Amino acid sequence: MHTIAVVGLGYVGLPLSLRFAEIGSRVLGLDVDETKIAALQAGKTYIKQFSAERINASVSKGTFIPSSDMSRVSEAEAIILCVPTPLTKQREPDLSYVLNTGRAIAPHLQRGVLVVLESTTYPGTTDEDLRAVLEEGSGMKAGEDFHLAYSPEREDPGNAESNVSKVPKIVGGYTPACRDKAVALYARAVATVVPVSSCKTAEATKLLENIFRSVNIALVNELKVVYAAMGIDIWEVIEAAKTKPFGFMPFYPGPGLGGHCIPIDPFYLTWKARQYGKHTRFIELAGEINTAMPDYVVSRLIEALNAKKKSVNSSRILLIGLAYKPDVDDTRESPAFVLMDKLSALGAEIAYYDPHVPVVGPTREHARWQGVRSMNWDAATVRGFDAVIVVTAHSDVNYEELSSWCDCIVDTRNVFQLAADEDKTVQKVWKA
Repeated sequence: MHTIAVVGLGYVGLPLSLRFAEIGSRVLGLDVDETKIAALQAGKTYIKQFSAERINASVSKGTFIPSSDMSRVSEAEAIILCVPTPLTKQREPDLSYVLNTGRAIAPHLQRGVLVVLESTTYPGTTDEDLRAVLEEGSGMKAGEDFHLAYSPEREDPGNAESNVSKVPKIVGGYTPACRDKAVALYARAVATVVPVSSCKTAEATKLLENIFRSVNIALVNELKVVYAAMGIDIWEVIEAAKTKPFGFMPFYPGPGLGGHCIPIDPFYLTWKARQYGKHTRFIELAGEINTAMPDYVVSRLIEALNAKKKSVNSSRILLIGLAYKPDVDDTRESPAFVLMDKLSALGAEIAYYDPHVPVVGPTREHARWQGVRSMNWDAATVRGFDAVIVVTAHSDVNYEELSSWCDCIVDTRNVFQLAADEDKTVQKVWKA
């Protein structure tokens, strides 16, 4: 039985571990978070989309072995790193998780082992930064004594049609032999493996995927503001444009970007490009537009409250949706936190309702909200707020009830698709 170690059991590492375990590999699931390890050992889940039954099945069979003991990588023929790559407050890459993990496993590497990085990062991370710490800590040479590769994650939380086995896997190696070793590994679990010429090419591919989304979302966010000033509904425009069968792909505006990838990854390339004397003006402009969207939402809320002869200061504001995308419990980089901070600074009393996030967990930049609980969903509770902002379009929220309970709604997700002015409901809904 093949033994694989997956380091980092979050939204990337956990599904990857389960996929390999379910096809018969022996998977060491490693994480420094003892709470996660304890939950997994008990057959429990901490990510909504992965059922406890599925986890327990692999744990019970002994094909998935959760542990916090990094020395156990010595048992593995392949080690896959799925750790965070956030930005610093100065919007520069924070590789501490990658490099510290590399230092932790390096002394335990066995000759011939394959190490693969899946974390999104800038070109050069794998074969320069990570390679250096692995070689220093192990006393071995990449490409000679052990194999080194990069294969970017392509997780889509909340998408039932997306799973590890069906999404094509990009693989680049430090040497051709390293690449071939990684291709053979992933071919066991993934239907389509796409080899590329180098680790840097694979790293650049992942950045292109996310920059593509960031730039196009910025475009529709900018058009939303412009068209709103003209009295044009951007959502209606997008639906009409979608009818063109070629040369157009729909992207949708929102209150800001969320998730680990889109708000962060483009700036990895921006930072790296400066080392080559290049400036990524297009990428940086897209980042500025997307980052400014919470301010636009706040301005629309102020307009809506003014129409009711109220001010933001002392108003009670309810945010619908804390997760960064519909029907998931993932709050990473959610624009809801930015809105909460901004509105609180203006003197508003802030609360949220999210059926997928009953309580705010730890966050890197918004610690003040940790422990705050989701409000109850009932008429008495919602009517106690002066205004509601729809931040996330969860499908299991009853928007008809919301419309009947609240007379001041700022809709950032077009959940109230109202076209007829004669509909009295439209008078209470402000598009943002």
